[in-house]
Amino acid sequence: MSNKYKTFSNLLTNEVYGIPEALDDKQNIDSFLANHQGKNVVVVQGLGFVGAVMALVCANAFDDDYAVIGVDLATPSNYWKIKSLNEGVFPVVASDPKIEEFHKKSHAKGNFYATYDSYAYSRADVVIVDINLDVDKKSDFEKNLTDYDVNLEPFKKAMHAIGKTCSEEVLILVETTVPPGTCQKVVKPIIDQCLKERGLSTENYKLGHSYERVMPGSEYIDSIQNFYRVFSGINEASADAVEKFLRTIISTEKYPLTRLGNTNATEMAKVLENSFRAMNIAFMVEWSRFAEEAGVNIYEVVNAIRMRPTHKNIMFPGIGVGGYCLTKDSLLASWSKQALFGSEEGLIQSETGVKINDQMPLFAYQFLKKNLVTDLKGKRILILGVSYRSNVADTRYTPVEPFYDYLIKDGAEITLHDPYVDFWEEKDLQVSNDLQQQVDQSYNIIAICTSHHEYMKNEWLIESLMSRFEKLLILDTVGVLNEKEIDILKEKHTLKILGRGDV
Repeated sequence: MSNKYKTFSNLLTNEVYGIPEALDDKQNIDSFLANHQGKNVVVVQGLGFVGAVMALVCANAFDDDYAVIGVDLATPSNYWKIKSLNEGVFPVVASDPKIEEFHKKSHAKGNFYATYDSYAYSRADVVIVDINLDVDKKSDFEKNLTDYDVNLEPFKKAMHAIGKTCSEEVLILVETTVPPGTCQKVVKPIIDQCLKERGLSTENYKLGHSYERVMPGSEYIDSIQNFYRVFSGINEASADAVEKFLRTIISTEKYPLTRLGNTNATEMAKVLENSFRAMNIAFMVEWSRFAEEAGVNIYEVVNAIRMRPTHKNIMFPGIGVGGYCLTKDSLLASWSKQALFGSEEGLIQSETGVKINDQMPLFAYQFLKKNLVTDLKGKRILILGVSYRSNVADTRYTPVEPFYDYLIKDGAEITLHDPYVDFWEEKDLQVSNDLQQQVDQSYNIIAICTSHHEYMKNEWLIESLMSRFEKLLILDTVGVLNEKEIDILKEKHTLKILGRGDV
């Protein structure tokens, strides 16, 4: 979701923006489909970071000409997305030019319509599920305590919305990251129940799972359309239907599909994939702290190790883990092991990895106080980057949030800059996009928290920091600064880089 429109949408009311009293969009949906008679209808449930772009990919399919409908909940926070999509403004900001290209094509063809009305499911040949499934984490990082809960009720409600109106011939493709066992133990029983209540057969619909590997950023579209896919079905017919559909939207000749034996397997593959990455990051947390104590540059150590082909995926240190997947997927798997498969014990190592990663912003804050300044009260701090990932406007579970909270709690005065985010939804804060304007202000500390391209190899930024400030404390939490920039800045300012004990 683009933060670009969030400031405006916060001011909207039903009267101003025309959110209808009756949530009935049947006439518009029928009118849209009347213009696309003979086309298969793909309905995407959820218009967030994954669903909105998935809908674009389907509207620009390789081997089929689909009529695509995106459905999201009829809430003030969602309705602006529906409105902007139908007016030709795509509500996701990223550095991938294909997003604008694909949206313009679909808008010109008129084959993509967004709505809030679940009536759309009744017209679908394919329903793609791209909704959130959250983990409620209750953590006290300073006391090293973490508890969590998985609430499937919103997800179940979304499945009921499909089952209450879908045809008995529909293909339901779940892309949402779910606990292993969800398709077989949650989705199928709900759809079966709904169809039986409507007097329809439960033998004809297809149900499959194929998890997305969406990477917001410069290759946003390609991470869906030009990347490897794993898929499965609850039976052979379902798997065949999923494969047939995926071949129309994915470059399968270059990126062959991988078929697994059942939906439990693909659901496990997704959370295992992300748990491995989360564990890799947690592993590096420990070693980056050792590097600090030993006076070692962990970045050059990692680069040396990466020369070995078997170790190319070893991670660099950073301020923490953010985004929608790595912060929770291990917990979904551990919860599934106990709640859906009856195990007495969860995935202990995986849960520990999440807990370690959750504490990384606390370590960055403590590192700042230990190495740069102990008293933050009244200190003016410029934070460069609030997004959890480089070159995207995505602040979901960003590690910058707890880091920001620690600084505020200590009485610091914070200014925020991010080239992609101009409203931080989770904190209800405005964010500046004008780097020059912010560097013209007065600060005691500058903390680089996201590795946006705008902060990397930026000669103007380095020259400005040298010419406009007498004495700065600079904290680089993500290793943005190169050797040349470090040498220049150290001539005048105090500089520390997380994971580099030699600076």
